[in-house]
Amino acid sequence: MERRDFLRRTTAAGVGAVAAGTLAGTAQADGPSGTAGEAPAADDGPFRVHIVVFDGAEELDFVAPYEVFSGAKWFTSRTVEVRYVTTGRPRLVQGHYGSLTRVDHRWQPEAADIIVVPGGGYTHRDGPGIWAEMEAGVLPRALAEASRPGLTIASVCTGAIVLSAAGLTQGRPCTTHHGAAAYLEEQGGILKNARVVDDGDLVTAGGITSGLELGLWLVRRELGADAALGLEDMLEYQARGTVWVA
Repeated sequence: MERRDFLRRTTAAGVGAVAAGTLAGTAQADGPSGTAGEAPAADDGPFRVHIVVFDGAEELDFVAPYEVFSGAKWFTSRTVEVRYVTTGRPRLVQGHYGSLTRVDHRWQPEAADIIVVPGGGYTHRDGPGIWAEMEAGVLPRALAEASRPGLTIASVCTGAIVLSAAGLTQGRPCTTHHGAAAYLEEQGGILKNARVVDDGDLVTAGGITSGLELGLWLVRRELGADAALGLEDMLEYQARGTVWVA
């Protein structure tokens, strides 16, 4: 905690001198107004991110966005609330590599501004992971029913395959891990070879480490470029790859 406080203080002191603009190393297509990524209008309400965790989920798929979104609180005047959620009972969830993550919160999409779905287990259909979640049907059904104005549903890696099972990627620009790209396209998604694909209320990211870019992009979109620049400095990580914007 002391280390994080030190990083926050030193980064916040310097971020005002950094020119606002694109995330370092990140290209993007302009939106209809040509203002994609600019600081949004002031919003006093909390910024609420729910990250779904299930058995077999790839650890970095959900940990990386959690780190980025949680760190955003140091660089915005808005309250930032980030939580892991489960469609089942709160419990310890075992990740793809055996880590145990305590999930205290139940599925509550009406209380979220962004829902992030990780991937995991794509190449192991008989084990825990996305195939088991899709076979059970609870998460895809919950995602399909969650859509509403003001809610962005996002995915990291093969989490996009779960979104496809919910019917959310049908006929829409999207991306996933390169190993699952053909399957996503077969399911009706319009595949874009980009690190992050932003189609408004649907935002998908590529494989595993792309969760960092997903978090940084959505922080920039929702909280402004200065918040994203501050995070990059604090994390000592510069966003890479292209963000495709509808």
